[in-house]
Amino acid sequence: MTPFHLTNKTFLVTGASSGIGRQVAIGISEMGGNVIITGRDKIRLEETFSLLKSGDNKSVSADLLDNDSLNVLADQLPALDGVVNCAGIVNPLPVKFITEKKIHETFDINYNVQVILMAQIARQKKLNKGASIVFMSSISAQHPHKGGALYAGSKAAIEAFSKVLALEFFPQKVRSNCLCAAMVKSPMYDKAEAQGTKEQMDAHVNKYPLGTGTPEDVANAAIFLLSDASKWITGTTITLDGGFLLGGL
Repeated sequence: MTPFHLTNKTFLVTGASSGIGRQVAIGISEMGGNVIITGRDKIRLEETFSLLKSGDNKSVSADLLDNDSLNVLADQLPALDGVVNCAGIVNPLPVKFITEKKIHETFDINYNVQVILMAQIARQKKLNKGASIVFMSSISAQHPHKGGALYAGSKAAIEAFSKVLALEFFPQKVRSNCLCAAMVKSPMYDKAEAQGTKEQMDAHVNKYPLGTGTPEDVANAAIFLLSDASKWITGTTITLDGGFLLGGL
């Protein structure tokens, strides 16, 4: 049997109501896995649920920014073979406009709730031996852009946290890795385009030798990291950028 399958395994996907999170959940179900999806938007979460293949799937609407909701979610979880943390925001701001409120807005979603959720799951011993944890980072963590101080900082922080998980959880053969994506045509792409101009976005897109990515591209990489095909990979970050960082265009 192929090592890429996820048959009879159960995974939690956060931020599953749209974009990359939705596609990761769909991809897991297509590879034979069972999926527990969560997100704040109940209607869009149910849309995701309707797209999943048959299996022991579950939809749990939860606002992870609310401690009570996060605790209820953690309490409901069965033993997991993996977690894919997809919730996130960009929140671009020039440095002179950064406030404490904006710092909290960005880090609470991109870092704090993910750390707290993983801590809860660990305390409740809900990770099976050999489980795989995946975080969504960004090329901004190592290659920041103007206005990206908060976003880049939060992604750099989650990469560091992932490495700590890899070090602490290896006795149980639990792995932790990050996917470091460049521009992906998701709802975040649409928001970025709306905040600038189409001309600016087109100029940026033209710098990608292989074009911009799709949610499927990121989901496929996540499935690889969840599967036994990557059982010798932990504490690393895989870059998905369509050749953007080569800088040849």
